[in-house]
Amino acid sequence: MAEINNLIAGATGNWEIVLGLEVHAQVASTAKLFSGAATEFGAEPNSQVSLVDAAMPGMLPVINWFCVEQAVRTGLGLKAQINNYSVFDRKNYFYPDLPQGYQISQFQQPIVGEGAIEIDLDDGVVKEIGIERLHLEQDAGKSLHDQHPDMSFVDLNRSGVALMEIVSQPDMRSAAEAQAYVKKLRAILRYLGTCDGNMEQGSLRADVNVSVRKPGDELGTRCEIKNVNSIRFIGQAIEYEARRQIDLIEDGGTVEQQTRLFDPKTGETRAMRSKEEAHDYRYFPDPDLLPLEFSQDFVDEIAESLPELPDDKKARFINDYGLTPYDAGVLVGEAENAAFFEVAAEGRDAKAVANMVIGSVFAGLNKADLAIADSPVSAAQVGQLVDLIADDTVSGRTAKEVFELMFEEGPDQGKDPSVIVEEKGLKQVTDTGAIEGAVDEVIAANPDKVAQAQERPKMAGWFVGQVMQATGGKANPQAVNKLVMQKLGLDEA
Repeated sequence: MAEINNLIAGATGNWEIVLGLEVHAQVASTAKLFSGAATEFGAEPNSQVSLVDAAMPGMLPVINWFCVEQAVRTGLGLKAQINNYSVFDRKNYFYPDLPQGYQISQFQQPIVGEGAIEIDLDDGVVKEIGIERLHLEQDAGKSLHDQHPDMSFVDLNRSGVALMEIVSQPDMRSAAEAQAYVKKLRAILRYLGTCDGNMEQGSLRADVNVSVRKPGDELGTRCEIKNVNSIRFIGQAIEYEARRQIDLIEDGGTVEQQTRLFDPKTGETRAMRSKEEAHDYRYFPDPDLLPLEFSQDFVDEIAESLPELPDDKKARFINDYGLTPYDAGVLVGEAENAAFFEVAAEGRDAKAVANMVIGSVFAGLNKADLAIADSPVSAAQVGQLVDLIADDTVSGRTAKEVFELMFEEGPDQGKDPSVIVEEKGLKQVTDTGAIEGAVDEVIAANPDKVAQAQERPKMAGWFVGQVMQATGGKANPQAVNKLVMQKLGLDEA
């Protein structure tokens, strides 16, 4: 899909994608929104279902105030308006996995109003995405279609689980922006501790609203892609759906407003049903629940307990540690990563530590499919390794080798980098006399290359490489470079 400044080239000219997301975040609560049933992931089907969740006659919902607190906490983290008065409504529709025949949600009067999130794009631009609302609602159960050749089964464990539906404004214009938005939103939720953000387990999933238009035109007809559960799939679904709509319009067709599903195996979206409007759900205030009211003191007390959030942490890393916006943004993407960096950087060159964490540590963890909490190399050991580079005990190149050895040996070995350097004989050669001898040998063995280097000074790099090879990579690179330039009679500049 050819993109020009977020515009997509079509047969009839350029098109613009308009995107809005409805993210469903499961509240980090051990009990459901209106019952005391457990919410643990992976439990036996229908083993966490109360009489309220199963919609038994006469059962009344009772609000879980911890979930209310988590919603307010999230709203504050999104810099959004907190509504001290909100109303629960019944959203009426029938599915086999929704025993009541309606969902308890919020419609006209949600608990959280307008807010905003800032996202960092690859070109260094920061863009603000508006939040329209956050409301509390209960999740439905799950229909299982692969358990029997002739029947579908229903698991009600998720029925009644508390969700925060976070609705964005239609401010995004590309798949990359939508992916950056979900990443940032997930980071904020994790920092706050209000949702674990585990998309693989379904505790964070997105409904993606996609429409296309000619730049400057009115909004086009949108299609909603339901329950996309990975950031990669969000990007693929948007790109496919936008192209589908453009091709349809350019072929003389009309986009129908509908709900669609994304198939990860084919990378395509397919129609699920015609898109419902609000009036189709026949919302009305739930007669079993009083309006939700709380004091400003309740909000203020929660606000005082908020942690340092990603944007504030990023600004501090830039100001206090002198990091680039890119490095700071990478490090604060997860609270655990930021904490690891700060432990390693204490009292040291923060830029050097950031380079090692973003480079060696993250690369090693990604390759081994490990979280930062399970890193075989501790933050303290990363700091010690940076110290060995700073005092010229090892070169940067050797430090990478030492890190790999530490990573492979794992935490059970517990060897600090200085121990490994001694055991493996990796200490850097800083003795100028020894380095000079190696330089003289390489120059004497390659008189033809000397003449070439004097004509083309960039050739000096070849000699540096030969000396490093001859010393097993242990010679101080700066000392080697300086001596090579002197011996060849070249200006170091």
